[in-house]
Amino acid sequence: MSQGATLLHLRGAAGMDAIYRKISWRLLPLLMLCCAVAYLDRVNVDLVARHIGASLAFRDHVHNWGMAAFFIGYGVFAIPCNLLLEHLGTRKMLLRTMLGWAAFSAASAFVRSPLEFYLIRFLLGVFEAGFFPGVILYLTWWFPSGRRARAIALFAASTLAAALLAAPLSAAMLPALAPLDLFDGWQWLLLAQALPPLVLGVFAWWYLDDRPGEADWLSSFEQQMVAQDLARDEARRHGGSSKDVDVDEHEAPTALAVLWALLRDRTMMLLGVANLLLTGAGFAIVHWSPPLLQRWTAGAQLPPAQLALLALVPGLAGIVGMVAIGYDSDRRRERRGHFVASTVLAAGGLGLAIAADGALAWSLAGLALATIGIASATPLLLAIATDLLTRAQMAIGVALITSLGVLGGAFGPALGARLLAWGDTAAMLAALVGAYLAAGLVLLLALRLAPRRGDPASLRARGDKLARNSDQR
Repeated sequence: MSQGATLLHLRGAAGMDAIYRKISWRLLPLLMLCCAVAYLDRVNVDLVARHIGASLAFRDHVHNWGMAAFFIGYGVFAIPCNLLLEHLGTRKMLLRTMLGWAAFSAASAFVRSPLEFYLIRFLLGVFEAGFFPGVILYLTWWFPSGRRARAIALFAASTLAAALLAAPLSAAMLPALAPLDLFDGWQWLLLAQALPPLVLGVFAWWYLDDRPGEADWLSSFEQQMVAQDLARDEARRHGGSSKDVDVDEHEAPTALAVLWALLRDRTMMLLGVANLLLTGAGFAIVHWSPPLLQRWTAGAQLPPAQLALLALVPGLAGIVGMVAIGYDSDRRRERRGHFVASTVLAAGGLGLAIAADGALAWSLAGLALATIGIASATPLLLAIATDLLTRAQMAIGVALITSLGVLGGAFGPALGARLLAWGDTAAMLAALVGAYLAAGLVLLLALRLAPRRGDPASLRARGDKLARNSDQR
């Protein structure tokens, strides 16, 4: 055994922790920034919908159908995009994806008819379909199952951060850009916000590496240890030895065979249903949180600055909570209990908001608790899915579950609007409580049907000291 290997063996998990911290600091900040920009390009049309409607005489239903077109494009092309990423590599695919969504985000500034708007939103969804599930797949190439929940949670936290910044950023940019000649203010805004993905796509192509073995910022010894850790993790989760992980290309199933097998897999489909419930309810909360806060503060006569600070509370709580819960899930090597606790927390927080009956402090506290549960559940579900999928299934499986979840984004806000029309705020929140509790029950059923070896809590195999300590982290 070499001196380096001896030192790492003696240090155990501390040595691997140092390597994975190095990987996290290298990869996650850029991926988080790209994710935040993706969220901004997805919702910037929503933020200027009133200006677009006034300029182009679009009715509300045009905007709603545009949202649906985005999600249809995203859902249909998530699997092909992930297969391309696996074939081309992350750098090339991210470059194509981000340049594409930058182009169609900018093109949104020049639509003149509803049909053009629908087409542009559909194509934006097609290109964004290659990003989020692609990055989840990419993270599985760098992090073993016992370290993925915190990595996914950190990556996904950037969407909450972007949600907090999107409205004030656009509100600040719009009046500054409005006096410029040639275009309206909302057109300049869409053009300006299409520039960051253009720059980041080129930078990601230069900065990122597809696999640990290609990363020259890792020593050859660190590359070897990560490769062995990932191989050992795959073998423990799906049986066999680490030497059996790589499948000969002639024996690998076709993409259609893998997709068909996953569609017939009750566990995977139930995870997709759970993700649909989570995403639909989550989009409804994001969409209706500002109107809810306006209702709760209607009689308080609070200044605008204080209202803006109150609006930040749920999102900030969600960011802190999702990262902490993801870290604790990895530390304890447990997923199911953390996921169910997150859905119960989401339902309980919304229940508190209902019981508060408009009282600002308790309603806001309930929304903050609910946001923690909502934000934490999705990274845990994706970590569970990657725990259960084999390497050959990973690209299609992650994309399939993500695309099923995206369907929830298409109907969540609309369902919330219908419930508000039929009843009141309490009726809408009660429906969302039911959605989160149902998501928890569906996941419990999915894990009951899943092979026991796929659950991190059941990974009790013990090898050498390094493997044991790595497992415990």
